[in-house]
Formats: sequence, C-alpha cells, structure tokens
Amino acid sequence: MSSHLKVSTTLLRNVPLFADLPDNELAQLANVIQRAGFKKGNRIVNEGDPGSALYIVISGRLKVMISNKTGKEVVLAILEQGDYFGEMALLDSGTRSACVITAEASELLLLGKEDFHSCLFSNPKLGTAIMSCLVQRLREANKKIGNLALLDVYGRVASALHDLAEIKDNEHIVPKNITRQDIADMVGASREMVGRVLFELRARGLIETSGRTIKLIEIADGLT
Repeated sequence: MSSHLKVSTTLLRNVPLFADLPDNELAQLANVIQRAGFKKGNRIVNEGDPGSALYIVISGRLKVMISNKTGKEVVLAILEQGDYFGEMALLDSGTRSACVITAEASELLLLGKEDFHSCLFSNPKLGTAIMSCLVQRLREANKKIGNLALLDVYGRVASALHDLAEIKDNEHIVPKNITRQDIADMVGASREMVGRVLFELRARGLIETSGRTIKLIEIADGLT
C-alpha cells in the first residue's frame, strides 16, 4: 500500500455515494477520509476480520471472494470505480463476510468506522443510498444462489456474461480485463469448462470473441 494522499472535495463530489452531501459536510469528510494506492494481489480485507473502515474504489478492479476449508474460492463480485465495500461490518459491528483482493493496481478511499457513523447520522440521504445498495446486493446474492442451485454450468456462464457485460457503442461487451479464471471462480467451475462453454456459445453465434474481448450477440434470446 502506498502512503496516504490528501483528498479533495472535487474527488469526493464525483463519488456517487457522496454526490448529494452539502458542501460543508463534504469539506469535513475530506479532512478525515484517506486515499491510498494498492498493488495487484493486495488483500484489502479478510473474511472474519472485524470491520474498521468503509472502502470506496476510485480506480482499478477488485474481487470479492469467499473460500472453503479446502481453499476453493468463489468470486462473489467484481468491484470497479464508484463501488464500495465494508459497510456491512460497520453497520452491525460484525466481522467481514468475505475477503477483497485487488485484481489490478487500485486506488481506494478509506473512511474509518467512527467517521462513517458520524457521516451516516448527519445525512439521511447517505443512509438511504447505502440501504438501496444493500438491497441490490441481496437481490444479486439471491440470483447467484438460485443460479448455482438450478442452472448447469452452461447456464451459469451465460448468466455471468450477461451480468458482466457493459454497453459500449450500442454493443454488449464483457471487459477484456475479466479473465476466464474470473468467470470460472464466479460460477463454481473449472477454467477449462468455461472455455468449452465459450466455444459452444461462439459456435451458436451467441457471442463473438477477439483476443480477451467477448461481445454478446443475442443477449435477450440466447443468454437470459
């Protein structure tokens, strides 16, 4: 981790979570929040650790993961710019429910537990935004559980591609920094199995691939 850097109110205003804070509260927040850089492969939080801070992603990419006693890992989510994590352990004083690891060099904002609570209590809109995010994450978790229980590997890979795709120039593109291993970890399958599924999807004309880029062709009919 790099040394902590000063945070400007302009940067904070561009963070969706803080966008509606009044100027005076934003200025106070800038005095207590920290900014830090992390290298690829850095473990930011560990499953089971006590919660001490809220983390907001301002650049880079991180993976939220859980593992069992044998070391098998499952990726629960991919976090990118504007996403945040760590709020659950701060809200209920419990322990971290998953570990978070940088998938590439990343910059994060860190807000300590006491400052987080102070900011939360003084600004109801912030609390509403966090609750909305928690509800969305619960819905996504329910969907993932349902997929793991009810869909075969083909269906789980197709669903993951649908969720990962971003719209660029009116096309649905899976970012090239998402690897086959990332997809495998998300769906509970081997990298080789994911490769076979991608081959089948390409053969059926449902996706196109170029290097590490995946373009979804029939997203509505073929992948949902």
